[in-house]
Amino acid sequence: MKKQLETLISQAVAALKTQEILPVDLNPTVHIERTRDTAHGDFATNIALMLAKPTKTNPRQLAEQIIAALPINEAILKVEIAGAGFINFFMNSNAQYQVIADIQTAGENFGKSQIGAGKKVQVEFVSANPTGPLHVGHGRGAAYGSVMGNLLTATGFEVHREYYVNDAGRQMDILATSVWLRYLEACGETFTFPSNAYRGDYVRDIAQKLVEFHGKNYSHSTATVFADLPLDEPEGGDKDDYIDALILRAKALLGDGYSVVFDAGLNDILSDIKDDLAEFGTTYNQWFSERSLMDDGSIEKSLAVLKSNNYLYEKDGATWFKSSELGDEKDRVVIRDNGQYTYFASDIAYHWNKLERGFDVLIDIWGADHHGYIARVRAALTALGADQTKLNVLLVQFANLWRGTEKVSMSTRSGEFVTLRELRDEVGRDAARFFYVMRRSEQHMDFDLELAKSKSNENPVFYVQYAHARVCSVFRQLGEKGFTQDMALGMANLAELTAEHETALLTTLARYPEVIERAATQYEPHLIINYLRQLATDFHTYYNAHQFLVENDTVRNARLNLIAAIQQVLVNGLTLLGISAPEAM
Repeated sequence: MKKQLETLISQAVAALKTQEILPVDLNPTVHIERTRDTAHGDFATNIALMLAKPTKTNPRQLAEQIIAALPINEAILKVEIAGAGFINFFMNSNAQYQVIADIQTAGENFGKSQIGAGKKVQVEFVSANPTGPLHVGHGRGAAYGSVMGNLLTATGFEVHREYYVNDAGRQMDILATSVWLRYLEACGETFTFPSNAYRGDYVRDIAQKLVEFHGKNYSHSTATVFADLPLDEPEGGDKDDYIDALILRAKALLGDGYSVVFDAGLNDILSDIKDDLAEFGTTYNQWFSERSLMDDGSIEKSLAVLKSNNYLYEKDGATWFKSSELGDEKDRVVIRDNGQYTYFASDIAYHWNKLERGFDVLIDIWGADHHGYIARVRAALTALGADQTKLNVLLVQFANLWRGTEKVSMSTRSGEFVTLRELRDEVGRDAARFFYVMRRSEQHMDFDLELAKSKSNENPVFYVQYAHARVCSVFRQLGEKGFTQDMALGMANLAELTAEHETALLTTLARYPEVIERAATQYEPHLIINYLRQLATDFHTYYNAHQFLVENDTVRNARLNLIAAIQQVLVNGLTLLGISAPEAM
């Protein structure tokens, strides 16, 4: 109905242009909102107030002219002017039933639109370093990014989902060295494991596979490996200096074998991440390798552009980017004094690569701890001569997992963490995805395990899914009671749906396309959760107050058509969330 009213207003504005009442170059965006109080009508628009200033016209007078120019439409009962110039629409009571026909006709496509007009959008999300299994904190970004991709696709955008694989750099070298040291232990060597190495059991598992495939080909004695190294932190040294020295020692001793150990860690963990995310309902169009940016010269090329644009300088043996000139709090190193590229140098090349691939919109979904990174990436795009306004960074707070009153640690380095896979095993994929998306992404979230597992109305995902199961139970009982559904008879008698609960449900159903559009354009998938909970509440209240399988054929079939529409919308919404719609619970 909103779209229909927007079209009617646009036609009225076009008519006023023809009459030279409005300038021909005026192209306003029409906004139609549902009224909070039905005493003021069903819908309202502020179009007259918007156009009053640029046209230097009294808004109430302009509202009168717009109303006069409105095409006749049977769905509109009357139109009134309120306040300074708001236009309120009172809809014909029969118009509310149209939503059932719309849902019946559109089916799984109800709520979808083409507002994206085919714009190419790249959504990059999760992108966790492949240094260990995904933990429950990563799950929130996975759910959020996955649902955002679904929403944008449903609203007409061409969506490309991407995972940026940090398969180069220091953290990967720490992982490779950690795997090698566990390999040495498996070969019989004994030593104190570095404080800054990765300690999870998964590192031992990878090391054991190396032994199985390569025997002791890459083994060296403890004395050789640790000779003349600086002290580790527990002995009064610096843990970073110590692990960096071990990395250099591993590379020197292993030679070409270092890449074997490196790839063993990378491939094993990345494969696990891919499987984990797929089982969570999160898939990608592309897994983009950071190393590819080095191999094809992209980093070197992007830095060359920055240099030619006079945004690089040398200091203390390192190369710096003048990001402070473009909104960042300070300048950033892009090449260290040892000649190695920084992570930021890779990120510059990666974002430039995204724009070169022709995306109209870039959506980066980052952990909230990366907030300070936004300004420097935007600065880099500006310095490259690119349009930094195409970049949208959405921040996701990691979810805190609680067991009773004890908060669970999330440290991947120590290995003391709960994996995403463990969470799914405990509460199920549906509950995990639902809870992750239940709040705004930037809000802190405490994940209540006991609530997520409960089979009660207090559990929001159970409550919504149970609404769908209840509808299914009604249709199962239909045949058991000797009835059949006559959809045509039901459609012809929708005027039988006059109860307060039925009117409320019709209004809620009609809101669904609006909610999807808003959730997509404002990047707020939690709005779908809010909507489905409201729809479930309206339905459960209706279910408890009325009988559906009554003897009266016209009433029964009208109500069956209504709950069939509810069922379809529940399925559509849950599908966007990547959550199942069970037929029985």
